[in-house]
Amino acid sequence: MDNKDIKDLIILGGGPAGITAAIYATRGLLDCLILEAATIGGQLNLTETIENYPGYTKISGYELIEKFQEQLNNLDAKIKQFQEIDSVELKDKIKTIITKEGTYKTKTVLISTGANPRKLGIPGEREFTGRGVSYCAVCDGNFFKEKEIAVIGGGNSAVEEAIYLTRFASKVTVIHRRDSLRANKAYQEKAFNNPKINFIWNSVPIEIEGNERSINNLIIKNTQTNEITNLKLDGVFPFVGTIPNTSLFKGQIDTDENGYILTNETMSTNIPGVYAAGDVRKTNLRQLVVSASDGAIAASDAIKYIEEIFEKDSIKG
Repeated sequence: MDNKDIKDLIILGGGPAGITAAIYATRGLLDCLILEAATIGGQLNLTETIENYPGYTKISGYELIEKFQEQLNNLDAKIKQFQEIDSVELKDKIKTIITKEGTYKTKTVLISTGANPRKLGIPGEREFTGRGVSYCAVCDGNFFKEKEIAVIGGGNSAVEEAIYLTRFASKVTVIHRRDSLRANKAYQEKAFNNPKINFIWNSVPIEIEGNERSINNLIIKNTQTNEITNLKLDGVFPFVGTIPNTSLFKGQIDTDENGYILTNETMSTNIPGVYAAGDVRKTNLRQLVVSASDGAIAASDAIKYIEEIFEKDSIKG
């Protein structure tokens, strides 16, 4: 392979972290390529309203993606969507990314593959996914007009989605295993003041039941009394955390016990020239603004890494 075919930076994942990294890398004159498994935007494609991103009082995920895309286009950043990655080899000085469409070589790699919703792991969940069980309120909320649904969880995502689902459902029951929410105070206040939302505390779902067409019953257990309760409803939306998309890098990249990639303050992993950013890495806060910051830091360090490692080698040669 000719040296001109070797990219400076390949970004795996086109969410906010990857997009921001591409902006910084391209402005830093790196030959940069984004490989995205689906469509550009990541979780923003599933986000109805954003109210905590600087510069916008309120904006939809789709609108923000459009603005990101416009900026990328102006910078002539290269993007390939619907790229299924078969394998990666990251430990060599020149990294290799193998997809269904071909093989790519690069000096540096940014892993920004994000995370997927964590499953409840109870009977009926898999069987009724798409028939009453959903992990995306924005995608499926419209199917539950004037119906009763349950949201499982007590963090920001669960409460935010419960609030959103009141646009459609006649009643939203938030079921949480603790006796208080973990969501921030702003979300809590909105939820507690919403007449369509009620709460069941100290309880966990243990089974989802239904018929051939849809679910009709959620069985829950009180964690303190062990009392079993049947809830007659039409939908269940679990929001109980995420699982990072890191299986592809197992054995090469260091992760914590939950699979999140470990990085230092420059977003560098244990392998020189390999970075991680956004929801895929171990962090105390998974938010849009954090992902964007991660991407900027990673790309900036990638520029320095290439200057120090490859340009010095070129001078020596």
